[in-house]
Amino acid sequence: MKKTILGIDPGTNVLGFAIILVEGNKMKLLEMDVLRMKKSGTHHDKLKEIFWGIDSIINKHKPDEMAIEAPFFGKNVQSMLKLGRAQGVAISVALSHNILVSEYSPRKIKQSITGNGNSAKEQVAAILSQLLQFEHKHLLLDATDALGVAVCHHFQFQIPTALAKNKISGWKKFVALNPERVK
Repeated sequence: MKKTILGIDPGTNVLGFAIILVEGNKMKLLEMDVLRMKKSGTHHDKLKEIFWGIDSIINKHKPDEMAIEAPFFGKNVQSMLKLGRAQGVAISVALSHNILVSEYSPRKIKQSITGNGNSAKEQVAAILSQLLQFEHKHLLLDATDALGVAVCHHFQFQIPTALAKNKISGWKKFVALNPERVK
């Protein structure tokens, strides 16, 4: 089965995005970058830029599914509201294209990539660069965070499928049957 996943790390100044192609157990990075919103515009202008930027990405790559990072709870309520609006716009664009949307917490994303929900963003980027064969040092963490969201989404559906197909009864057997997934 072949599918394309769009990963989004929402932001009102910089929004990370990544597109991966999944064929069976193989993942291929198609594009990873950031959308930078104009600093001079109003918050509503930035939301419009997010809308058109994501719409353009969707029209270019035609993803089957979108995964987005859920906002984390911060101390600044105004920042949280703005981030939530950016996330809402991104979700709305995907839904307007009839794309399935899934949401993951930052902790869940880190856990699925590194095995530790408290990992640093740099550690996640380093593991993703090994997994998908790209140089991460020149990239913004917003872009690699978006890739982490897409890969996390893919991993969430791989484990139940493998369990069902192979009647796997535990992690030990899963690891034995999938050594390429363990580093």
